[in-house]
Amino acid sequence: MNESLPWVEKYRPQKLSEIVGHTEIVKRLKQYAENKNIPNMLFTGSAGIGKTSAAVALAKEIYGDNFQQNFLELNASDERGIDVVRNTIKDFARTLSFDAEFKIIFLDESDALTSDAQQALRRTMEKYTKTARFILSCNYSSKIIEPIQSRCVVSRFKPLTSKELNSRIKEISEKEKINLTEKAFEALNYVSAGDLRKAINVLEAASTLNKKIDENEIYDIASRAKPEEIKKMILTAVKGNFLEAKKMLEELMLEHGMNGEDVITQIYRETVYCDETEINSKTKIELISEIGEYNFRLTQGANERIQLEALLAQFGKYK
Repeated sequence: MNESLPWVEKYRPQKLSEIVGHTEIVKRLKQYAENKNIPNMLFTGSAGIGKTSAAVALAKEIYGDNFQQNFLELNASDERGIDVVRNTIKDFARTLSFDAEFKIIFLDESDALTSDAQQALRRTMEKYTKTARFILSCNYSSKIIEPIQSRCVVSRFKPLTSKELNSRIKEISEKEKINLTEKAFEALNYVSAGDLRKAINVLEAASTLNKKIDENEIYDIASRAKPEEIKKMILTAVKGNFLEAKKMLEELMLEHGMNGEDVITQIYRETVYCDETEINSKTKIELISEIGEYNFRLTQGANERIQLEALLAQFGKYK
């Protein structure tokens, strides 16, 4: 194992059995590998949960030593035009595979393909079905045109549970001789929200300074506030104490270097998880409606500081 590699690559699964979570999908892929035959497939789900790893591990199990000759990986967010389909993909698909029945073409981030490229791809998928199979991965399947979806077996990857994420983090921390506190595991779960790649990157960054890691280091590296800090700010604002809530917001943004969208995402999460005794259901509905409005304003380029302070001011109406 190459020690100089970043951890996300160093600990990337090389076999289907090493993939964390997605039990049913992995079971199906193992069967395909055993039969040495696969249909066209579409992997969909949020970032960092194992779509690319699953495709690469499947190809390695099918081809073994001939993996490089028979597997083409393209990142559609870099190469998204019709020329890529007409040239790169067709040239690879029309040639015979090396000591195998077919080649695999893996299109990562395929929801970034232009509409013209997707139209060209659907014909290519049919024309070269004897010599090539396609695996497409995307974050949003709704951005893939219906004719391509109907030509593929769709596998929906879910965000990893805290148990699955913790098992992988524990394994990596033991190999790297890192000591994580119980609170650090909780913090990693909170900042990654089921994204294992993000959790590994944060862990690697935290380990450069210290081999004993606690929650504070995790939140600092991830530029996130502790859930209790955000919750305290929300409850202060809802009680009508705007100036104190504004001061807390300033501290969060300066101390953690958070941008507006990070803050508003955490405000949303903590509002939802507030206890019924702290904020009742009716008030929560009103607050979430306000959060949605101010989130939209931020995405349209409004001033972060003004909009967040205005949101806290709105919260005061619901005390």
